[in-house]
Amino acid sequence: MGYRPEIWQDFAVIAGGLAGALTGLLFVAVSIKSDTLANSRSLSSRAAQTLVLFLTPALTAVVLAAPQPSVVLGAELLGVSAASGTALLILDRRAGRSDPASVARYVERASPNMVTAVLVGIAGLTFLLKAGGGLYWLIPAVVASLVGGVINAWLFLIKVPDAPEDNITAEDHTPAERDRRHLGPGLPESAGSRRSRQSR
Repeated sequence: MGYRPEIWQDFAVIAGGLAGALTGLLFVAVSIKSDTLANSRSLSSRAAQTLVLFLTPALTAVVLAAPQPSVVLGAELLGVSAASGTALLILDRRAGRSDPASVARYVERASPNMVTAVLVGIAGLTFLLKAGGGLYWLIPAVVASLVGGVINAWLFLIKVPDAPEDNITAEDHTPAERDRRHLGPGLPESAGSRRSRQSR
C-alpha cells in the first residue's frame, strides 16, 4: 500500500487542509507580534522556519494528489525534501544561536526542522526503490511538521513580548501638545493651542 499513490488521496487532502489552516494561525501570531519580530533577526528567521514547516506538508500533499507517474512522484518528493531542508538550514544559520532563555532558543528546540525534510526524502527514495516503506514515511513527516509548527506558533503568541510603547507624559495629552506634534516643527500653532499653553 505504501507504493500505490492512488489510495493516499484522502491523506493528501487532510494533510493539505491542516497545513493551510495552520499556516493561517502562524500569520495571525506573526501579525500580532509583528513589531517585535521585525526588530529581531533571530525571531523573524524562526518564524520563517515555521512557515517552511507548514509549507512542506502542503507541497507534499499537492504532489501526492496530482495524477502523475510513480517515478515523477518519487522525484518530486525528493525535490520537496531537498528544497525544504536547504531553506531550513539557511534560515537556521541566519537566526544564529540565541540565549538559552530566549524565545528563539525555545523555538529552535521545538522545531523538527531537518527531521521533517529527511522523512520526506526517505519517503521519496523508498517509493522509487519500491522497498523500505514508501509513502508510509509521509505520516511521521507530516505529523512532526504540523505539531512542531503549532508549538512554534503558540510560543510566538505566548512568549514573545509586545513591542514597548513610547513614553507619553501627561503634558503630551493636552490639546496644545497634540496640535504641536500633529503640525510638526516649523509650522504655526493654532490659536487654541497658544491660548492653552499661555494659560498654563
